[in-house]
Amino acid sequence: MNKTIVIVMLLVVCLAPINAQEFWLQPVKFIYKAGERLAISFLNGENFMGETWELKKNQIEALSLHQLSKSTSVIDSASEGKKDNVKLTLSTEGTYVLTMQTKNTLNEWDGAKFNDLLKENGLDEILESRKKTTPPVATKEHYATYTKLVFQVGEKKDDTYKKSNNFPVEIVPLENPYALKIGDPIHFKILFDGKPIFGARIKVWNRFDNRTTIQNIYTQQDGTIETRVSSPGPWLVSVLRMVPSKQPGADWQSYRASLVFGVEK
Repeated sequence: MNKTIVIVMLLVVCLAPINAQEFWLQPVKFIYKAGERLAISFLNGENFMGETWELKKNQIEALSLHQLSKSTSVIDSASEGKKDNVKLTLSTEGTYVLTMQTKNTLNEWDGAKFNDLLKENGLDEILESRKKTTPPVATKEHYATYTKLVFQVGEKKDDTYKKSNNFPVEIVPLENPYALKIGDPIHFKILFDGKPIFGARIKVWNRFDNRTTIQNIYTQQDGTIETRVSSPGPWLVSVLRMVPSKQPGADWQSYRASLVFGVEK
């Protein structure tokens, strides 16, 4: 890795900024036997310790299950409420990816808090343009979330994990997380409009032993980052990208992406 580009900061949970909101798909576990039932809740919040999101189906644009070349909409299996929003029984062994895309939503921000959001996510160019206005002006954004869950059924592993879903912003693992052991490196490619992003701040979270750690890693020129599977437990990779809004009623369009996988002891 280029040490001048990739900057890693490990923080304990108490030091994470209060505006570091994330959204992800949380399963009961990450590795299943064939025929077992998968139960997933939708979570959002801070420090990879979020609260369950009260799901309403009209908030979902798409919910799909991917295995090899097959993609199936499972939105009809989603249940509204705060827990076990998706339940699926999977009989075929392999590596799976569940993806969800939310509908575009309007969000209004206090000026100072919006600047904090930009700072926390490394959106320095937008932040610098806003610093010309004192005090910071309130703003509105349209935002949509694109989240993935990678999980394993049985012993048979395959390349489903690296399938691109053509989201506006996307996190693609370059190794199968379920083929790795503690201490192994893992790489991710970050795409925006299908192209690698250079210099984007990517957050990599791990929750283990009642503690959350976070790494802030900047993408290299080919859009990749590298980290190591340092601990077991759930892992979350997230990124926020923002561009001027082309739709009326908002100043900005935000795209939030996350990817979750798990590592056994």
